[in-house]
Amino acid sequence: DGVSIHYQDTGSGPPVVFVHGITDNGTDWDPVVERMISTNRCVTLDLRGHGASGDASDYGAIAMAQDVAAVVRDAGLDAPTVIGHSLGGVVVSAYAAQAPVHAVVNVDQPLRFSDFAAGLTPLADALRGDGFHDALRMIFASMEGDRLTPDLSTRLEAHRRAARQEVVLGVWDLVLSTPPAELDALASRIGPAITAPYLSLHGLPTGDGYEQWLRALMPHVQFEEWPGYGHYLHLVDPDRFVVTVGAFITAGPGVGAERKS
Repeated sequence: DGVSIHYQDTGSGPPVVFVHGITDNGTDWDPVVERMISTNRCVTLDLRGHGASGDASDYGAIAMAQDVAAVVRDAGLDAPTVIGHSLGGVVVSAYAAQAPVHAVVNVDQPLRFSDFAAGLTPLADALRGDGFHDALRMIFASMEGDRLTPDLSTRLEAHRRAARQEVVLGVWDLVLSTPPAELDALASRIGPAITAPYLSLHGLPTGDGYEQWLRALMPHVQFEEWPGYGHYLHLVDPDRFVVTVGAFITAGPGVGAERKS
C-alpha cells in the first residue's frame, strides 16, 4: 500500500524472518541473529511506523502481515521460518495463515485476544490522552520481569519513550474497540488456517485454560513455558532461545503436540 519497509538481510542457510514487538524495531533481534547467522539466512524488518520504516494509515496486524509478505517477496525467500515477538507473534501468525512458511515461532504472544483486552481496556482513556507514556510504561513494567540486564532494560525503555501515540493506538485499536467474543472469533479463524509447525513459547503466564484453548485451534502446536523469564525471554537468554528454535526448525513437519517447561 505504498509504505516503505526497512529490512536487513544477513547470514546464509535456511531463511528466518524476525518480527519485533510494539514500540521496538528489528535491531532488538541482534543478540539472536548474531548467534544464528552461521547457520541461517536472517532477515529482520521494521514494521510500519517503527524504526526506519515509513508511516501508514493502517497499523493493523493484517496490514503488518503484508509488510512481511513484501519483504519475503523482495528478498526472494521461499517458505521461510517466521519468528515474532509480542505484536510480532500476531503478525507472523496472520502471515502464516495465508502464505507458505516452514515453521512459526510465536514468542510470548497469546492469541486469546480477549485476555489482553481485559488488561488493556482499563488504561484506554490514559492511552488516548495525555497519560499515554505513563500508561505505556505501566503496561510494560508489569511484563518485563527482573532478568533483563540494565543495558537491555534501558534500551527498551528508550523505545517506549520515543513511541508515537498514533502508532500504538493504531495497533491496539482493534483490541480496544472490539467486543471480546469477536476478538476470540478472529483468532479462531487464524489458528486453524496455520498448518505449518507452530511453537508457542512463553515467559509470562498465559492464563487459565489457555494451552487447552490454543490446542483446540491448532492441535499440532508445540507449547513451551519458561517460568519467570518475562516477556523478553529471547533477550534474557538468547543462547537457550537459539538452541530451542534451532531444534524446532530442524525437527521437520512432524514436530508438535508437545509441552515443555
